[in-house]
Amino acid sequence: MVKSKTKGPFVQRRYQIDEGTTDQRLLDSRGPSDWIHTDPWRVMRIQAEFIEGFGALAELGPAIAVFGSARTHPGDTTYERAEQTGRALVDAGFAVITGGGPGSMEAANKGASEAGGVSVGLGIELPFESGLNQWSDIGVNFRYFFARKTMFVKYSQGFIVLPGGFGTLDELFEALTLAQTGKVTSFPVVLLGVAYWSGLIDWLRDTALGENTLKQSDLDMLRLTDDVEEAVAVMVAARQNGWPTR
Repeated sequence: MVKSKTKGPFVQRRYQIDEGTTDQRLLDSRGPSDWIHTDPWRVMRIQAEFIEGFGALAELGPAIAVFGSARTHPGDTTYERAEQTGRALVDAGFAVITGGGPGSMEAANKGASEAGGVSVGLGIELPFESGLNQWSDIGVNFRYFFARKTMFVKYSQGFIVLPGGFGTLDELFEALTLAQTGKVTSFPVVLLGVAYWSGLIDWLRDTALGENTLKQSDLDMLRLTDDVEEAVAVMVAARQNGWPTR
C-alpha cells in the first residue's frame, strides 16, 4: 500500500509527505518562521487587506481620487493646484481619496481636510516613503499594489490627475484600461495641467490613434484643463447625470 497523508484539501504520497502538522507549526513557537512568507499565507494577508479596505471605505459616499507626484513641494504651482482641488471637491460635496503620500497627494488631502471634508489616504509600503501624510484623516496602508488599486477604482466616482511620474501614469492608464475593456463602468477622468499633459495627449492622438492602436472614443475619455473649477465641474456633471452602478 502506498503511504499517503491528507493535509487539508491536499493529498501527499511517497516522498512528498512532510513531517508534522499545520497545527503543530502554528502552536510551536520554537519552530522556524519561514512559513509566514509562503504563498498560501500571503493569500491570507491579501484577503485581510481587502477586508480592511472595504470596511474602512464602505460608507464613504461620493468620492473623487486625486493622483499626482510625491515629489511636488509646498509652494510649487502644482502643489497649490492640488490643494485647491481638494478644497473645491469638498465644497462640491465629495470626499477626496489620494495615495496618502507626500507632494500632490498631501496637498489634496490638506485642502480637503482644511475644508472640513473627508480626506482619505490609501498608502502603500515603499522603501522610500514614511507612511501616510498628516492630512489623511482616514488612512489605510497596503502591502500590495493591486489591493490598493481596487480601492481607488471601487470607491472613486472620478479621477483628477495632476502631473506625476510612473506611479501616476500607472494609476491613470489602469483606470482607462479598465473602462476601455468594460471591466468597470466608465467614469470621468480629468488631466489637470495643460503644459504637462499636452505632449502625452499629442502622442496618443498623432501616434497611437494614427497607428490604429486606439479609437477616438478612447481619447474622448480624457479631459484636459488648467482650471480646477472646470475639473470639479466635470465631476459634478457626472454626478448630476447619475453615477453608474459599480
